[in-house]
Amino acid sequence: MLTIYLARFLLVAALAVVGNAFPSSDTWRSLNFTLGGKLLLGEPFAKPCWDADVNSEATCALIQAHMTSGGYVNPEWETCITSGDQCLLDYTDPTNVEPLRSTKCKRGSVPAYLIDVHDTKDILTGLSFARKHKISLVIKNTGHDYLGRSSAPGSLALWIHRFREMTHTPAFVPEGCPSKDSSPGVTVGASVQWYEAYAFAEANNITVVGGTDPSVGVAGGWLQGGGHSVLSNTMGLGVDRVLQFKVITPDGVLRVANQCQNTELFFALRGGGGGTFGIVIESTILASPQVTLQAVFVGYANLNATMQKQVVATQVENAVQWAEAGWGGASTPAGAVFVNPKADEESAAHTMAPLISFVDSLVDGGATGASITLTTFQSFASFYAAFLPFVISPVGVPLALSSRLVNKANFETAENRSALVNALFDAQNAVDTLLIQSTTPASVNDSGTSVTGKWRESLYHVTVVSRWNWNATKATRLSQFTRVDDAMSGLRALTPDAAYFNEASVHEPNYKVSFWGDNYSRLLQIKKHYDPEHLLNCWNCVGFDSHSSQFSCYP
Repeated sequence: MLTIYLARFLLVAALAVVGNAFPSSDTWRSLNFTLGGKLLLGEPFAKPCWDADVNSEATCALIQAHMTSGGYVNPEWETCITSGDQCLLDYTDPTNVEPLRSTKCKRGSVPAYLIDVHDTKDILTGLSFARKHKISLVIKNTGHDYLGRSSAPGSLALWIHRFREMTHTPAFVPEGCPSKDSSPGVTVGASVQWYEAYAFAEANNITVVGGTDPSVGVAGGWLQGGGHSVLSNTMGLGVDRVLQFKVITPDGVLRVANQCQNTELFFALRGGGGGTFGIVIESTILASPQVTLQAVFVGYANLNATMQKQVVATQVENAVQWAEAGWGGASTPAGAVFVNPKADEESAAHTMAPLISFVDSLVDGGATGASITLTTFQSFASFYAAFLPFVISPVGVPLALSSRLVNKANFETAENRSALVNALFDAQNAVDTLLIQSTTPASVNDSGTSVTGKWRESLYHVTVVSRWNWNATKATRLSQFTRVDDAMSGLRALTPDAAYFNEASVHEPNYKVSFWGDNYSRLLQIKKHYDPEHLLNCWNCVGFDSHSSQFSCYP
């Protein structure tokens, strides 16, 4: 995996000048010398396909084969939305030669240079360079960033992909805390991805709560931005389960943040968003005992419009009782998966009886694509292997999205439920993809995190997605962002004040309230304390400064 990532970037050789205020070639060469050759020239992922040499042909074939794999290329923010500068293959057929014939490969939003970070010294060098030369700095872990926060034209990126240690400590004591405060924990380097963490947990007979895509990073934007899971209803968000961070703040200091020291920073990192308060190099998360899970797999293929709306209505009608019983999961128009770490086989069948009955009625009505299966899994890893094919979709795809957290109040009365069903169904018909996720911490009290309190007052996290391809015009690209916002307008009217930081619309109105609620003013003070020069700046983040040239490609 690392090989193809490195193929995305060329070692500094021909150093290009991006703008008048951009550091000179000699300055970049000096930085590369200081780093021992670890400065990389940012290049689009597919650039080798435009290069005419034998070595590039082999690399291009590898890129084409993995163009839609999350482990290799991530949701595509290399395109400069406003200018159209990009280097995109056809995601529907990566071997299609037409993009190579009819377009030029341009850098777009890919950072001008990247530091291939090997240790904390490299991070400090990058921070110092960005501060001295007043250049935009971004942090890139795995690059799973739907809002492009790890990309910026003309920027320097800290590429954090080599901190891969993992340790299981049955009685972890956060540094500076009394020994009585011990908890079972897993300590992970900042570059560990969920597929590695899940395998590690399985090998140690424990459970960790993490993301859906296996190649998402454990300690990066997912964790710091309020990442959620199908287990979150009963086991909390990722931020609920953090025991400790080790982080280099923008002032160049390595700090330990936990409940006993640097507590304000600990609060900020538990939901305040990635790329904002520092560069996390290590996190320790709570490890729970291995659990037996009950799961329900539902197929909704080939349903007519009436049946599809009945699906939405059935799920909304039962959402409260399912949440109270411990169920989490995800649903699309094609199917659904629900999982429960609290139930046994008998109680699972009992609480899911309304869904079983409904699916049976679909089959009786001639819906040949309808199906439902209840299954017991002995661990999360075994469930995850079955769950993964349902949720993994192609990446490397230019897309726009929007999200809402749907408050419990929308489920309380028949009138409210009817309005919610209509809003969800309207959204489903207006976009390429609607995803209803029962992944909120509805049954878990807040433990001092900085995410909006609306997470715990909600039962659904809903996202809508619209896509475009390599040959889209500027008008088409921009229209996709309008499309998702329009599709979400009905839901936004019902739940106007809450969205997920990592999967929100780039045009999220009043984002400070939507992402953090009453916590924003406190987060802003913490930001000013640890980053007084505003070295870290990202889209709709705490302290966001929209006037920076690094945001010139946003729609």
